[in-house]
Parts: sequence; structure tokens; C-alpha cells
Amino acid sequence: MPDLATSPEFEAPADLATPLVAWYTKNARDLPWRQPGFGAWGVLVSEFMLQQTPVNRVIPHLEAWLTRWPTPSDLAAAAPADAVRQWANLGYPRRALWLRRAAVEIRDRHGGIVPRDVDELLALTGIGDYTARAVAVFAYGDRHPVVDTNTRRVLARAIEGRSQPGPPSRRDLETMAAILPDELDTAAVVNAAAMELGAVICTARTPRCDACPLRDRCTWRAAGYPDTGDDRRKQARYEGSDRQARGAVLKTLRDAAAHAIPLAEMLPDWPDPLQRDRAIDSLIADGLAEASDGLLRLPL
Repeated sequence: MPDLATSPEFEAPADLATPLVAWYTKNARDLPWRQPGFGAWGVLVSEFMLQQTPVNRVIPHLEAWLTRWPTPSDLAAAAPADAVRQWANLGYPRRALWLRRAAVEIRDRHGGIVPRDVDELLALTGIGDYTARAVAVFAYGDRHPVVDTNTRRVLARAIEGRSQPGPPSRRDLETMAAILPDELDTAAVVNAAAMELGAVICTARTPRCDACPLRDRCTWRAAGYPDTGDDRRKQARYEGSDRQARGAVLKTLRDAAAHAIPLAEMLPDWPDPLQRDRAIDSLIADGLAEASDGLLRLPL
């Protein structure tokens, strides 16, 4: 990939890699996708599941998923309904359909092997810039900047002196690229270490600055921890929301012994019938449900 830190106005940050690697080597959590030999398919599935979902919720679902579908071709042969059921209560269930479609594409375009090239990964359903780079780095050991929400917060504080990161931009990739060592193995560790630091030390609400390996190099700490504002988009309340209604409809479909439920019998006691109907319509529009002959079911 081209050098992302060559623009004339870009100033490379101080060395953050050395303390990050030292800290990560001693403190990294023991997570399944960090085990040797976990494989590119496992990394890809984990990245799909980890989008907006806490690690502790993902691990049991990930293990069950990979036991059932240990290769992309195994998932590609499954029905979409099976993928949605297996996704269970992970949330954002369209990811299950996207992951299955990506598995079909991997089978048909790449001989059942998760591709290594970032552009080829980006061409798969449901894969964006972060996931493509994460697979290339963490599964194959290539050198790319990998930037998630946790990484962006670390970079914002340590380098820019901000209490919270601004909206995502290409500048994030430039900044991360600038701190990566040239050595492939070490660059992958630095990517993982920045994420880990943001997840467990440099957290959004209660950062543990005294335990941070970057505390002596952190611009935000040196400035006295100024509150520079928070531009992050706030998620709407779940209780009473259309998202809750969608989840209730989808759970009912997943649990249905007959695999199809008369529309007239779908959540008859839901407090807002119009909201329930909107939820049904949106699930159909997203391909997560199908309606025919007065019945509602998961996609065949």
C-alpha cells in the first residue's frame, strides 16, 4: 500500500511503538483470535462479531459458530436462516447474512480461502476498511494501519491532546501508519497493542492513566486532561425503541418450532402495534425475514 504519512502537513508522532509493544507483551488478554494458528476464517468471523459488541459476549458465540462452520465453504452451504439462528442475540443480525454472503463469495471467487489482499477483502459483502485491514494484519501478518474506536481514542489523546476522538477520517490511518515499525511482526503487535490499550486502559469514561505505558508521552496528560468535547454519535435508547421491537420479532422467529408464524399471531400483545408492524417490515426489507401466504419466517 502507499505510504499514508507523506503529506507535507503531516508530522510524525513521537515513538509510541516501543512502550506499546513492551506493555502488550506482558498484559495482552488471552483471547481466542490471538492464539497461534487461529486462521484467517476465524479472524474474519471474530471481526464481524466484534463490531459494536463486547468481547465477553462474542467469545461463546464465536466458538459455537466455528465449531458448526469451521470453513467458509461450510457456512456457504448453510441456509441463511441457520446463520440468523446461530447469531442468536449478538445484535445487528444483518451481520449474520453478510457473513454468510461473504462466505459464498470466498468459496466461489477464492477457492474457499479467505483472501489476503485488502482490495479483495473489501470486495466481500459486509467488509469495510477496518475489517479488511484487520484480517490482512492479524491473520496474514501484513503491514497496514488498523484503526478501530479504541485505537482512535488512544491516538487522539496521546498525539492530539484530545479527550475524545473526532469523527473517523483518513487522518487516523495516516497517524497510525506513522507509528508502525517497519518489521512486519512488530507492526502487527503495535496495531493490536493500541486497540488493547484503548479497550482496557485508555477507556472512554474512566481512563487508568497511571497504568498507561504512554503516560510520559501523552499530550492529553501533559496538558492537564482538558475536556475538548465529544463528537461521538450517541446511540438511541434501546428500551421502547424500534430496535427492541425488531429484536423481539426476530427472537420469536428464531425460536419458532414450526419455522413460520402467522402474521396475525406475531407479538399480539406488543404495546405499540404500529411499531411492531414497522419492525416486521424492516426485517423483511433487510432480508432477515420473509412473508408469504400470511406467514412470517426466517429467510430460506
